[in-house]
Amino acid sequence: MDAEKIFKKMEAKIHAECLRLGERIPYIAENGTYSDMRDVKLSWWTNGFWPGILWQMYQCTGDSAYKTAAEHTEQEFDKILEHFEALHHDVGFLFLHTAVADYRLTGNPKSRTRGLHAANILAGRFNPAGNYIRAWNEDKTGWMIVDCLMNVPLLYWAGRELKDPRFEEIARRHTDTAVKYLQRPDGSCNHIAVFDPLTGEPLEFPAGQGYAEGSSWSRGQAWSVYGFALGYRHTGTKEYLEAAKRAAHYFIANVACTGFVSLLDFRAPEEPVCWDTSAAACAACGLLEIAQAVDENEKFLYQNSAERILEALEEKHCCWDTEKDGILQDGSVAYGKQVHVPLIYGDYFFLEGILRLLGKDFMIW
Repeated sequence: MDAEKIFKKMEAKIHAECLRLGERIPYIAENGTYSDMRDVKLSWWTNGFWPGILWQMYQCTGDSAYKTAAEHTEQEFDKILEHFEALHHDVGFLFLHTAVADYRLTGNPKSRTRGLHAANILAGRFNPAGNYIRAWNEDKTGWMIVDCLMNVPLLYWAGRELKDPRFEEIARRHTDTAVKYLQRPDGSCNHIAVFDPLTGEPLEFPAGQGYAEGSSWSRGQAWSVYGFALGYRHTGTKEYLEAAKRAAHYFIANVACTGFVSLLDFRAPEEPVCWDTSAAACAACGLLEIAQAVDENEKFLYQNSAERILEALEEKHCCWDTEKDGILQDGSVAYGKQVHVPLIYGDYFFLEGILRLLGKDFMIW
């Protein structure tokens, strides 16, 4: 595949979006136009991915327009830190791509403070009885979800910044619990595990955003591919790499049957056919992460599969019209909900995957 050619098209599209969006925070493009999530919910879990795109573009192009736009959203996020009750397990998605990215690239001390504040909020959600970081708020005190594997890198970063091992310990314990209760023996995963919050006893494994209990929601599968691989990056724990490989083998086996683009749920009925390109893009990044971690004689499977996924996405599911918002089409939020729409996090992972192939990426996790 010609990754450089794809990136040039991405650059033209993202630059046009940056100029057009101004201070807006995008999520789903409807009829080629992004609305502003500041008008909906500033603390919504997807709101860090546009700044993540901007920081990725800034570090590889040097164009200050991206930096300026990313900084504005980061400053807006001060409001959600002030009203932290609205935050939940996805603070990593929000602050790794804004404050922590800013601090890593510019050394801004205010950004460091924001990132550490967010990390303490995430650490405060840890339940020591069940060794998990609780998902969501309100009545879900016993819930953990696979998505959180992508949020715990915020804790690894904070632990290194503060030279405080408790952050990594929380991240490790949560990941250990995910290996034990979220990953199934065949490498597929549960989206949700529910525990008794007082005893830590596992109670049930609801369907979540997939088709049904026991099915295989593809973006949850992608979270597990990349999330376990990142756990290995930060800790060197072989068990996490093995978990990532099991998840990857299951994902690869399924997308190999559908032209290397993921269905919304790998265990849903054949009809209607529902895709989730955001899952494929995220999994591709996870596969590239695994490829960096394994021996040379293992690398080909993961590297080649990631390239075939990214190539298939570009060939079949992209809009390159610079007058329209959203690059990657046919993303899906959940089974039966907002299916086949452009999602901002799909674009983020697609960009990250292409930049990784070119050696121009910035490790935001």
